[in-house]
Amino acid sequence: MYDEVLKDLGNKKITKGKLHQIVEHNFELLPVLVEGMSSQKASIRYGSGKVLMDLSEKYPEKLYPHINSFIDLLDSKYRIIIWNSMAIIANITSVDTEKKFDKIFNKYSSFLRDDYMITVANAINNLGKIAKAKPYLIQKITKKILEVENIELTPHLTEECKRVIAEQAIGSFDLFFDNIDDKNTVLSFVERQLKSSRKSLRSKAAEFVRNHCE
Repeated sequence: MYDEVLKDLGNKKITKGKLHQIVEHNFELLPVLVEGMSSQKASIRYGSGKVLMDLSEKYPEKLYPHINSFIDLLDSKYRIIIWNSMAIIANITSVDTEKKFDKIFNKYSSFLRDDYMITVANAINNLGKIAKAKPYLIQKITKKILEVENIELTPHLTEECKRVIAEQAIGSFDLFFDNIDDKNTVLSFVERQLKSSRKSLRSKAAEFVRNHCE
């Protein structure tokens, strides 16, 4: 049966939504999907990743025993699998009793210096979740996110990309600002975005200032 699940996913005989429902009634299928994330077939690889990512939001404790596999997948040659793994790890840090994430903090936060905007943005968003799950890491996370203001441009990361990244950073800071020690540095970062050429970034920065300074 287990082999058939991945085969059906690969041949599109089963939808990701249906597979999600099946696994909810039989969590013994989780290792099969974890294995599927390394499949050579794209439909299996990405289908498995999407289902596991969705499940990790609702059942982090079920996926936690597989955290080492998701950590290994941070080295995947496929960016989507890296993004899926980053999200899954972030979701299951809420049950990380063994502090396994803490041991890979530097590796995880290194994605903030990636050449691709989407990877950096994903890292920022997920670090916001992790800060909520692990408040004792908030100061380290804050320092790392602030560094994205000075991220180097690449063929895949333009000035406009940096503005998108800054917008994501403000969104993450909003999740845990009350617990940040160096609030003034964060506020200075946000206030610099008030003059941005990107309208949504200006609005995000203005809203942040209103919420936390007035």
